[in-house]
Amino acid sequence: MPKLGMQPIRKQALVNATIVEIGRAGSLDVTVSQIAKRAGMSSALAHHYFGSKEDMFLAAMRHVMTLYGAEVRGALAVADGPDARLRAILRASFSAGNFRREAVGAWLNFWVMAQTVPAARRLLGVYQGRLRSNLRACLRAHADGREIADGLGALIDGLYLREVLKNGPPDGAAAVATAMAYLDARLGK
Repeated sequence: MPKLGMQPIRKQALVNATIVEIGRAGSLDVTVSQIAKRAGMSSALAHHYFGSKEDMFLAAMRHVMTLYGAEVRGALAVADGPDARLRAILRASFSAGNFRREAVGAWLNFWVMAQTVPAARRLLGVYQGRLRSNLRACLRAHADGREIADGLGALIDGLYLREVLKNGPPDGAAAVATAMAYLDARLGK
C-alpha cells in the first residue's frame, strides 16, 4: 500500500538528486538508477513519478528556474527605481543559490537539451522572454535600452557557460562585477 503524502516528498528528492547528479557528471550522461540511488529510492519508483530521465530533468530545471524567479522577485521587491531594479536582477542572477556548481551544470545541459527537445525549448523560451522583459523594462528610459538589455542577457548566459568550463568553485562576485562593468560602460558611468 502506498504511503499517503509521500509523492511530493519523493518527487522533490528526485529533482534534487537530478540536479546533483548532473552537476557531478557535468552532462546528462547519468542514469535514472544513479539519480534514484542518490534520492534513496528504486529506479522503478523514479520512473513511476516522472516516466523518463528527460521528464525528471525538465522538472529539475523548473525547480532551478522557480528558485531563480523567487530570488529575482525578492531582490526587485526592495529595489527602488529602474537602475536599482536592473542591478538587483544582475546580483540575483549570480547569487550563491543560483550560481552554485550543480545549478550551473544543469543550465549548461538544459541549453543543450533545448536544441532537440521541444518541451525544453519552450521552457527556455519562457525564461529568456521573462529575463529580456525585465531587463528592457529597467532600461526603457535609455535610447539603446533594448540593445543593452539583450547584451546583458547574452552576458549572463556567457558567464554561466564560462563558469561551468573553469576549475574551482563558482565566483558569483566576479560574475556580478563583470556584468556591472558592462552595464556601467554601456550607460557611460
